Amino acid sequence: MALFEKTSVVEAPVEKLFAWHQNPYAFERLTPPWEKIEVLEKQNGIKDGSRVVLRMKQWFWHFRWVAVHSGFIEGKLFRDTQVEGPFAKWIHTHLFQPVTEKTSQLTDQVEYQVPLGAFGDIVAGGFIGAKLKRTFTFRHTRTRHDLKRLMPFKGPLKIIISGASGMIGTALTQFLTGGGHEVRPLVRRQPKGAEIFWNPDKGEIDPNSLENSDVVIHLAGENIGAGRWTAERKKRIKESRVTGTAFLSQTLASLKNPPKVLMTSSAIGFYGNRGDEILTEDSPAGKGFLAEVCQAWETATDPAKKAGIRVVHIRTGIVLSANGGALPKMVLPTLMGAGGVIGTGLQWMSWIALEDLVGIFNYAIHHPALSGPVNATAPGSATNRDFTKILGKVLKRPTVFPLPGFVVKLLFGEMGEALLLEGQRVTPDHLTREGFEFLYPDLGSALRWELGRF
Repeated sequence: MALFEKTSVVEAPVEKLFAWHQNPYAFERLTPPWEKIEVLEKQNGIKDGSRVVLRMKQWFWHFRWVAVHSGFIEGKLFRDTQVEGPFAKWIHTHLFQPVTEKTSQLTDQVEYQVPLGAFGDIVAGGFIGAKLKRTFTFRHTRTRHDLKRLMPFKGPLKIIISGASGMIGTALTQFLTGGGHEVRPLVRRQPKGAEIFWNPDKGEIDPNSLENSDVVIHLAGENIGAGRWTAERKKRIKESRVTGTAFLSQTLASLKNPPKVLMTSSAIGFYGNRGDEILTEDSPAGKGFLAEVCQAWETATDPAKKAGIRVVHIRTGIVLSANGGALPKMVLPTLMGAGGVIGTGLQWMSWIALEDLVGIFNYAIHHPALSGPVNATAPGSATNRDFTKILGKVLKRPTVFPLPGFVVKLLFGEMGEALLLEGQRVTPDHLTREGFEFLYPDLGSALRWELGRF
């Protein structure tokens, strides 16, 4: 059998490192964003005999992978053994050892045998070795980063999140749960487990379910990029944000024991299309539909603010994630050799890596000095032309096929003009002043991380 091994030193006591691997979303946090893996079945916590069932995709091949946990020794090790899947044999041993009181060593050992014997080794051996190296580089980096961000802050906290099933909400739920926090999603359907039902359109929620919460994070809202902006769609976009935010703020303000913090997802569309002007949190609001929506969105939190709740408006830029949002739409044509600048290519794109956005929410929870607007963008914006060039370089593809502005307007109307042809050059002044540390401050490193090109 072949043997792969990866070892790293993590800045956390061994019991914290082991506990992080036991959290309900540890597997999801350790799954690279570029991999197509769906969890079909798993059990909370790891113990002898528990198992995980996955559906995986490699190119056009779909298959199930079933692994059973064994050899569990609290704080020291556990194993995953494949009982159904693509390998002839697969045994993955997780080892945890203390180095000092504040640091520990993480080791992953994978013993595996490809199918078809020597022929399988010749055909797929090199590919599998490279894939393991890339995957476990990601896993160890993610582990170190999560624990570094979670360790300084005390918990557990009771955190309520609306929009928890979206791209940002999912990542945030998984990350915060890894810190031992209790995360309760707000949902519009029949609730399950820790979920809380609400219907902001009808003003329905049980206020008692919000009592004694520490933090409420409000992310829910109609997707602004899902289609052309008809009059009806623009109405839904605005009402989904303003109505829900106002209802939630009023409910929180009426509680006997309200949360200490309300964090809402706003957007850099607040500033409108401002050309080359450098925009900070002190810059005034701009003009246009998105600017109007963002202003009304943020104003809707006034009841919570007047009740003494610390309100933070996270003005999010373009979120870079291989799992959704804008990036996959850029990657596909670029990989096909059809990428290029949009319009003039001079419009600014203020972006943020999903990992840093999650870190910003976590940082704002624990830093009382952060209140009001907070620009959630990386320190360095890029023009569309530079963004396109860097993406092509990361993917090793040419970017010579432009998308003219008149075509964007023809295909997407006002939505395309606002989201693709206009832009903002935003800087995260408040985060920089408060000492937030970006994991991916430059575009190249952010794209390489999300796309696994390292």
